[in-house]
Amino acid sequence: MAHPQAGPDGFPDDSRADVFVREFPTAVAPANRANLATKPPLFILRVPGDGAACAEGTHRVVEALRRSLDEHGKLVPYVYLAAAQDDSLLLAESAGLGLQDVPPEHMTPDRFPHFTLLRDLVTYIREHPDRWPGARAVALREYACDQQQAEKRGLLGALPKTSPPSSDLKGWFLVVFWLWFTRYAPRWLWQKRMSRKVMRRWLADEPVAAGGRNLFRVMDHVANVQSTRLARPAGDPRHEEALQELDQLLTRALLEDLRTPRVGGLLPRRRRRTARPVLLVELPPPGTDGARAAERFVRSLHRARATAQQPGPLVVIVGQPSTGLLNDLDNPGESNFSQAGLLLSQRDGSPVLVTFTDNAPHGPGLPVPQVEPDFFKTDWRTTTSFLAGALALALVGTVIGVRTWIAPPADHTCVGGTESVAEAARSTAIPVDAKGWYDAASQAIEEQNRRAEAYARQDHTVRTVVVFVSKKPTTVDETRFDGTIPELRGIAMWQKKLNDDAASNNSLVPLRVDVRATGEGFRNAEREAERLVAEVKNEQDAEDYKRVVGVLGYAQSREETQAALRVLGRAQIPTVGTTATADEMMTGDAGRSYWPFTPNNSREAGIEADFASQENIVARRGFDDECSPAGHAVVIESSADLYSRSLADRFMADFPGTERVFNFNQDNDFEPEPSVPAENLVSADVLARRICQALSQEPDSVLYWSARAKDFTAFVNSMDREGTCTTHSLTVLGGNELTNVAQTGVFKDKHWLRLYYSAHRLPSTDREASGKTRQFFDDYESFVESSTEGTDPWEQDGHSAVSYDAFHVLSQAVADARLADEEVDRRSVLLTLSNGVSFNGATGFVSYAKGVHAPPVDKTLVLLRQLADAPEAVVVCGAYGQGESSQKQDPPCRGGGGS
Repeated sequence: MAHPQAGPDGFPDDSRADVFVREFPTAVAPANRANLATKPPLFILRVPGDGAACAEGTHRVVEALRRSLDEHGKLVPYVYLAAAQDDSLLLAESAGLGLQDVPPEHMTPDRFPHFTLLRDLVTYIREHPDRWPGARAVALREYACDQQQAEKRGLLGALPKTSPPSSDLKGWFLVVFWLWFTRYAPRWLWQKRMSRKVMRRWLADEPVAAGGRNLFRVMDHVANVQSTRLARPAGDPRHEEALQELDQLLTRALLEDLRTPRVGGLLPRRRRRTARPVLLVELPPPGTDGARAAERFVRSLHRARATAQQPGPLVVIVGQPSTGLLNDLDNPGESNFSQAGLLLSQRDGSPVLVTFTDNAPHGPGLPVPQVEPDFFKTDWRTTTSFLAGALALALVGTVIGVRTWIAPPADHTCVGGTESVAEAARSTAIPVDAKGWYDAASQAIEEQNRRAEAYARQDHTVRTVVVFVSKKPTTVDETRFDGTIPELRGIAMWQKKLNDDAASNNSLVPLRVDVRATGEGFRNAEREAERLVAEVKNEQDAEDYKRVVGVLGYAQSREETQAALRVLGRAQIPTVGTTATADEMMTGDAGRSYWPFTPNNSREAGIEADFASQENIVARRGFDDECSPAGHAVVIESSADLYSRSLADRFMADFPGTERVFNFNQDNDFEPEPSVPAENLVSADVLARRICQALSQEPDSVLYWSARAKDFTAFVNSMDREGTCTTHSLTVLGGNELTNVAQTGVFKDKHWLRLYYSAHRLPSTDREASGKTRQFFDDYESFVESSTEGTDPWEQDGHSAVSYDAFHVLSQAVADARLADEEVDRRSVLLTLSNGVSFNGATGFVSYAKGVHAPPVDKTLVLLRQLADAPEAVVVCGAYGQGESSQKQDPPCRGGGGS
């Protein structure tokens, strides 16, 4: 395709193209390098026109983007794939070679071992198709080794190619000895290592591997299948299929190299990943020279990305895709440049298709700002060598300067004091008014709904949010074991504040709240999600204020809620989580539209494991006022429960001591089995006896509870009733699930129980509590006093604060979406959430990273010690205030990570 130079310059100034132009350099070289740890979607910029007009517009767009990446040399790793004159060319090969050609100095990724090896093998297959069928794995291996030596790559490239003279027997033995150490052994070791590396990293997961374990045998099988096709004339459908297969292998190998090294960290090579590799691909109109090669490469990229992990390159395809190509790309819907610009930093997703208007490619243009990545003056290998030398000198100095000193007396002060949950407690449990409390929260939401609808009648933009809860509690136990009531209170409080503020702030969007029950234990969550999806598909005739813009949910991590999130993800309905914490909630299609709010189980369990093994929490036998770290853990899980299974597995992975596991489920459900051997128990009485036996054998054990609050209460009552080992204090460490019951006063007489558990808000009585936290507590107290009677058991509970802040996240995303889209459709809300939301909330600082579906960055996690009716914070990890970081905090926060 010709590249005319005449005509306007710059990126065509189409509608909202300024957003795309503004976001492009930031996506390539973001200020926060953590944003590089993503895999953006494919971007297809469709240029209208025929022949020369399309060629001119395509070249103009690509050149405008390319110039932002280049200033007398590459500023970032990029390659410009112009239209090929030969359709048999594999553009994946051109892409890999182009990225290696004069790369930016001292910037990574800078090594391409997977691509280089696969390119050698593909080259051999294409040049010698006549050598198949047959077994040619050895020939492939030898050719790859020859290329390593010929191009002086790695260790093989450094070895001598010549042999000493062998004029006599002595010389012959010398040659054999020489070849063994300079040829046979190095080649054997190299091929074993590279085969294992390629197969384990990615090739074994590809369909073409067909269960094979050796790279060269797998490629021999590929050649056996495709060599006959390669011998057919160019353009033959079978010939094209063979080229597609080889192109896809090369593309997948290239993507594997482009994700190494990992983003961030202290290692020199990771620190030099300061920009994202960019692929600019020209796509000629169907039927013209180079179209088949370009479309083949685009298909390869789309398919290879399905198994490639983060991070990934930014791929911008400019030209005219055929209908067949769009079908192979799953028929992406049309987007505008504003939406595409916000999606530049998105984590994965479907291809993004944007079409220029007819006159835009020939009209005025916008300059694309130049990327500004960080640069380094020395190679990462030099820095690594320097650091290794400095570390060696430091170690030598430490050894030389070491001296003996007298260890100070061991500190056995108990973290959070020596009191049990019963000391200074109420004489009776807090009375519960299940119906009255639930109805009061529901009525408060209905009152705010009426206010929102009144705004709608005044021509104010109003939309609807759906909240999925479990069921309306009807008994005392259901109320204590389920966080529905405090969660609804938090939602009602934020809805009221939103309505109040909307009276003077026209940029806000009042939101109606549609509360939907999904049954006990969220058992109907998937069905209710499917019902919502069906409703929103037919809402075009509904009144504007009834249009759903998002979902709040869920409060628990269960297989049912996990399945529901996948339903919502497939329908692209924006969803902000509340207190569901299992990492597994993000799997599958859920990751397309779900943003968790609370720290996930992997982070929580890591902090709790370090806390248990490093802090004085277990009472020493014979010294009730002294404690020591836990050397062992008795883990109680319910393997049938996603939350429990996830939390237990992660705690055991991080806890350095030994564990004994009991699989406790009062419903006799033990599928799937635990990941480690465990005794299945149905009876709380039997569990209490087993735990007593375990504690007698390992007195320095902590009881780690990952099962539900209802089961914990049954166990505590059985333990107290048995009374066989309650003469000594028992230390229990549990997850956020225990907040459902810990503060309700039901453990008022359990003098033997020392209880620690996680939460997501600092108690208002803590001296470190922020003004936002204290203000929320005051507002919460006023709300409860004005709407209910009696003592509130959840005044220091985190459920209400979490739902309050989670609703804040969703409402802010809706308001921001309206600035770019007056219709405030769900896709605009998704884009706004992807762009990041930040504020200072009741639970601490909330900041979602741009383009990442994950909990807020370094979200606050609190470990509480339950003392009578008042919990006390003993550990506060994360960015409770803006600018704070787990990495600057003492263990267990730093050890638990800051994600």
